[in-house]
Amino acid sequence: MNKNNSESFDTVEPIPPFRVPLSEISRRISAIQQVMQAKGMDALVIVQRVDLFYFSGTSQNGYLYIPVQGNPTLFIRKYMPRAEAESPIEKKIKIGSVKELPGLIVDIYGKLPDVIGFEWDVMPVREFYYFQTLLAPKHCMDCSSLILGVRMIKSDWEIECMAQTAELSHKIFNYIQTQMRPGLTEMEFSGIYEAYARKMGHSAGLRVRDYQADICNWHILSGTSGGVVGLVDAPATGQGTSAAFPCSASYKKLMPKEPVMVDMGTVINGYHLDETRMFSIGAMPDTAQSACEAVIDIHNAVIEMAKPDVTMDELYQRAVDMADSRGYAEQFLGPSGNKVTFIGHGVGLELVEPPFIARGRKDRLQPGMTLALEPKMVFENQFSAGIESVFTVTETGARLLSRVPVDIFIC
Repeated sequence: MNKNNSESFDTVEPIPPFRVPLSEISRRISAIQQVMQAKGMDALVIVQRVDLFYFSGTSQNGYLYIPVQGNPTLFIRKYMPRAEAESPIEKKIKIGSVKELPGLIVDIYGKLPDVIGFEWDVMPVREFYYFQTLLAPKHCMDCSSLILGVRMIKSDWEIECMAQTAELSHKIFNYIQTQMRPGLTEMEFSGIYEAYARKMGHSAGLRVRDYQADICNWHILSGTSGGVVGLVDAPATGQGTSAAFPCSASYKKLMPKEPVMVDMGTVINGYHLDETRMFSIGAMPDTAQSACEAVIDIHNAVIEMAKPDVTMDELYQRAVDMADSRGYAEQFLGPSGNKVTFIGHGVGLELVEPPFIARGRKDRLQPGMTLALEPKMVFENQFSAGIESVFTVTETGARLLSRVPVDIFIC
């Protein structure tokens, strides 16, 4: 490995202008209107930025009003010139205050709706009450699951967007391999490759719907850092994170011949990829090597099994059964008493989306789903072993979107 020569990774290609096609927006509006009609909903008010972007093509400060029939209207508070450039929605209106909405809705659609849907999973209670008073519907409904259900199935255009993110992620993981060396702390190392990722076009901000989640672009778990459950700040020992909320990386130094888990979230133009690979500076111990090989085998078996109509629970059980048969039941998905009950999740405009490859989930794979598969093990007080790739469900099976080789990287 040449640690100082990274010329082959330094070419920065300009990112072309990005705009969601009108055909995409029209398809999405039509899909949600069909669901609204089935649920007896008269209108939908979109306020959350990711949903706003999905249905309008812009994330500028505003509100999208979708009637059950007819064309939507995009009301923009800030910044109208950019919203006009980004959104193919035909009717866009600049407003100075949300108080203008009732009168404008009546002017455009003839009356206020009786039944309105809101994003209850992300909309603050105070804001919901305000809209409820402002628009005075007879009934309000939670439309969150309806929106996520439409977003869950990706179009060919969206999958191509994610494929572009996968290309960037591939470059970042290649760069990681050239820069890993003993003596760097996890924190220092993460800064090196995050700077490169930003240089190459990484959008930096990852989005999730969970208001309690602390989101970092990366997590590094080297050696014993990967085997600690609920680690708190402990700078005196060189371990722990830099804050009161443990996340991302620690002050522990990278050492030769230890497993290093790198979990990286990458995003371009709003579309995410979530990937994990194992690294080592020199050959890692046989125990760790065997565990890393086992999670790769589990990963490959689940991908091979994935196809339309297979249930999430069937994929989950396949992974658990394989771990058990290899003798890793105790370590798989976390140590005893702290195990998770899923091996994967949807990914797209948010880092974590439905569906979930989880125990007991009877929902079935459908073409167009994009999922991050992440079988992982924790060897308490020793190390972690894991892998994570993104795949899409096709008409006949599954196809990896991830471009990073499914392998263990020896630096």
